[in-house]
Amino acid sequence: MPEQAPPPPPPRAAVDWTACRGHGACADLLPEVISLDEWGYPIIQDRPVPAQARRRARKAVSECPALALLLRS
Repeated sequence: MPEQAPPPPPPRAAVDWTACRGHGACADLLPEVISLDEWGYPIIQDRPVPAQARRRARKAVSECPALALLLRS
């Protein structure tokens, strides 16, 4: 029986700082992982996106007005 590849690591949120404009939509959609600083820019927790929040994480990436939110493995 062939050996199965290990599952990919869980995704983590990341920000393209050159694109981010501090709209805050990411924190509204993904508060488990993202909060906002005093100027409205995201503060990303250094941990994987919880399994129950991954669908909303993908939605937050697609709905970011500046296309600055990313998911990385």
